[in-house]
Amino acid sequence: MLLFSAYLLLSLALFAVALATLWWMLHAWRTPDVLAATSFPAGSDRPELSFSLIVPARHEQAVLGVTLQQLAHLDHPDYEVVVVTGHDDPATAAVADAAARRWPQRIRSVTDHSWPKNKPKALNRALSHCRGQIVGVFDAEDEVHHRLLRQVDRTFRASGAHVVQGGVQLMNYRSSWYALRNCLEYFFWFRSRLHLHAQHQFIPLGGNTVFVRADVLRAVGGWDDACLAEDCELGVRLSALGARVAVAYDPHLVTREETPDSLRGLLTQRTRWNQGFLQVLRKGEWRRLPTTSQRWLARYTLAMPFLQAFTGLVIPVSIATMVSVKVPVGLALVSFLPAIPTLGTLAFEIAGLREFGRVYYSRPRLRDYLRLAVGLFPYQVLLASAAVRAVGRELTGQRGWEKTAHVGAHRGPVPTGAVAEPAA
Repeated sequence: MLLFSAYLLLSLALFAVALATLWWMLHAWRTPDVLAATSFPAGSDRPELSFSLIVPARHEQAVLGVTLQQLAHLDHPDYEVVVVTGHDDPATAAVADAAARRWPQRIRSVTDHSWPKNKPKALNRALSHCRGQIVGVFDAEDEVHHRLLRQVDRTFRASGAHVVQGGVQLMNYRSSWYALRNCLEYFFWFRSRLHLHAQHQFIPLGGNTVFVRADVLRAVGGWDDACLAEDCELGVRLSALGARVAVAYDPHLVTREETPDSLRGLLTQRTRWNQGFLQVLRKGEWRRLPTTSQRWLARYTLAMPFLQAFTGLVIPVSIATMVSVKVPVGLALVSFLPAIPTLGTLAFEIAGLREFGRVYYSRPRLRDYLRLAVGLFPYQVLLASAAVRAVGRELTGQRGWEKTAHVGAHRGPVPTGAVAEPAA
């Protein structure tokens, strides 16, 4: 009887988690007004702010040159690009130095001598060289829309925000079965979920296309260089301090990126993110949020690795129990409750894939929809595995930075004249 009661409670808990996840995923589409409010403010006034764009790059010589060429030609009158490379990474530094020589009025190359290396240390190193009123962050493989800074400039002035979070979108959804699901995750997260967080004034910021007023960023000491999710940590810390965060999304202005090029790469990337969330949860800045609803949202969001890990461990136990243990019919029916919002999520993912194809001019094929459906359970197993691994690494004190490799799978042919790695 005790086992049956525990099974019932577990099924109800998983049902509640799946239902909440589905509701938050669809936040932006609740009404036409909510969807319209997620966009950048309209207008075409003259830009007034100055920007410093930080590009941390480590072992990125294959993709950095094209990114810097694009960043050197953005449509904004007052910005600089500060690219920061490690002292032990001469190949990437050579690409950065070549770009700085080619576009000295736009690009500066900075060397990070810290050890061990990680992204927040590089960001803090670059911050001391930033001259702009607004500090933005981009990754080494990013494709940035040439008019993005104008829209961000207008958003800061129209909203009075301390932080503006733009959209990021993975593009190469046909590269692999998991790439399709990875791309849709980003689509729903930046198109919808982050707007819900901004509405509740608690937001774990995205890793790039995030812009912060330089005086605010320096006042809080920059990024936490011991955290594996420095973007999330900064967002939580600023939320707790009452910073105003504006999230704006336009599918044509998103920063385009690629999915990890292997399952191992995706696993280590998600492990790092999950472990970083656990570090932010333990750090406890979220406890300073002013309202109970904000603190509960923070607990749920930051504890998601625990929930995923728990789900990953429980699913095989539940299946074994259903097969090997005779349970009452009512209990068996309750055990299927989590499947209802899960199937609902799949239905909305199918609709989301169609919308993704419409706005990015890439019509999905039948096999794309089939891969989406077939990959549902394997992808959840992968995410649960990453969560379990993150918990294990955190408990054993393994906090080294596991870097994600980039190969430029989201790009077409390399533009003529791009700065590439110098020949040996």
